[in-house]
Amino acid sequence: MRYIDLRRLCGLLVLLVPCMAPAEGGLSGDFPEAELVIVEKAARKLHLMRDGQALRTFEVALGVAPLGDKEEEGDARTPEGRYILDLRNPDSDFFLSIRISYPNDDDRRRARQKGVNPGGQIMIHGQPNVPTYSDGYYRNEDWTNGCIAVSNSDMIDIWLMTPDGTPIEIRP
Repeated sequence: MRYIDLRRLCGLLVLLVPCMAPAEGGLSGDFPEAELVIVEKAARKLHLMRDGQALRTFEVALGVAPLGDKEEEGDARTPEGRYILDLRNPDSDFFLSIRISYPNDDDRRRARQKGVNPGGQIMIHGQPNVPTYSDGYYRNEDWTNGCIAVSNSDMIDIWLMTPDGTPIEIRP
């Protein structure tokens, strides 16, 4: 039996969708470019913003210790503050991932004062390519190591609507 490599299929989809002939209204109407991403940790929401309005809103899962700001590597908290979406990885262990520029200068300074490593590699990503729990777990629990997780279909929209350099504000 032949298996399809999900990461390759996803990468192909991401490359082909913008090339498809647009229907009436076109892809630009379906996937407008966000100028800001806002994450509300308490509400478990991610908003793609343009001109002060939410273009799309998605439900998110956070780190397994969601309360409070990230302080050090391994604390399983999702950071709070202002960052940039700075790198894309179509071949990650999760369905697409976009890196958040954590730690910023303030995060590094606080960590240095405490004598700890601030950690890094905080991402927005989809579900694991090789899940270890049921689908319901990933939909209903905070399960990441500090990243922001969304459904795979939501991740495609986020990937297409947020160019590298898009600011992200992560609120408590």
